[in-house]
Amino acid sequence: MTPHRLDRVEARRIAVRAQLLDAPRPTDLLDVARQLTLLQVDPTAAIAPSADLVAWSRLGSSYRPADLTRALEVERTMFEHNAMLRPMEDLRLHLADMAEYPADWEFGRKWLDDNESFRRDILELLKTSGPLLSRDIPDTSKVSWPSSGWTNNRNVTKMLEMLLKSGEVAITARQGRQRVWDLPERVYPADAKALSLEESHRLMNERRVRSLGIVRPNAFGSPGEQLSVADSGEPAVVEGIEGEWRVDPAAIGKPFSGRTALLSPFDRLVHDRDRAMELFDFEYILEMYKPKDKRRWGYFALPILHGDRLVGKLDAKADRKAGKLDVFAIHEDVPFTKAISKGVRDEIQDLAQWLGLDPVWT
Repeated sequence: MTPHRLDRVEARRIAVRAQLLDAPRPTDLLDVARQLTLLQVDPTAAIAPSADLVAWSRLGSSYRPADLTRALEVERTMFEHNAMLRPMEDLRLHLADMAEYPADWEFGRKWLDDNESFRRDILELLKTSGPLLSRDIPDTSKVSWPSSGWTNNRNVTKMLEMLLKSGEVAITARQGRQRVWDLPERVYPADAKALSLEESHRLMNERRVRSLGIVRPNAFGSPGEQLSVADSGEPAVVEGIEGEWRVDPAAIGKPFSGRTALLSPFDRLVHDRDRAMELFDFEYILEMYKPKDKRRWGYFALPILHGDRLVGKLDAKADRKAGKLDVFAIHEDVPFTKAISKGVRDEIQDLAQWLGLDPVWT
């Protein structure tokens, strides 16, 4: 197939529209989750948890975090798996991988084999007493998890996470940041049917292309969500950028009307830092792990989208005790026009209102 030839403006607009960040805002949380395929869980709440920020960026101030809690814990229209929140209808795309886990991880298989009685203890306890927090589950392991890092001897948590990946347990709710565990038959729908590995991977790749709009065939992802799409979509080349892309053909040539948006650092528009640089000339590093004097943009700087360009970063922090949103700096990657400045200030005002805080420029 002859590759589609796109200029960078069209490529950027495809990416922005695919992520529901153009002017026509969506109005339903589940529709947002379906199009994005996931909302990433991250406990950092310098402004708000990432999943809530991503939803707010699309839905605006009509969105409430309680909407997401209800979808996950009451309506069961979404589920949490591997630090990602997904539409429940997509569970079928993950069941085959669950059934195979940890097929290609020799160490993981051995640790599970050595702790088979521990595994059975957890499943029996959840059956009779679940749902439970991890702290309510005794550690009956025979072999401790040997990591020298933060997972050292956290045997219950490690076993639960491995059983989650294999589909033997599920997350039914959260109490604050703590996951509440239960058996999958009490969380997942009974009629969820696994597809073959080949079919599920094909469908997941197609979903990623539609969600991202345009992506490298083998883009780097993360342990919880790969960005590789193989040969899904159709081939494309972008003017001035070497190499092949895969594009959603249905997204080409659509009208575009942009807006201003403040994004989570984990937002899928900017999550692939290489793509952000290639398409948007946007450099970004999450600096929360850097010493304060080494940061250029701030602890949890929010990327700023205006139209089809990523134009800067917002350094801000929610001070809930004082009832204010501290705005420390607005970093301009390009000189702000009056329209950009107004759009950014309006979004900061909307963010503060959504948080129930007063914006304070410091």
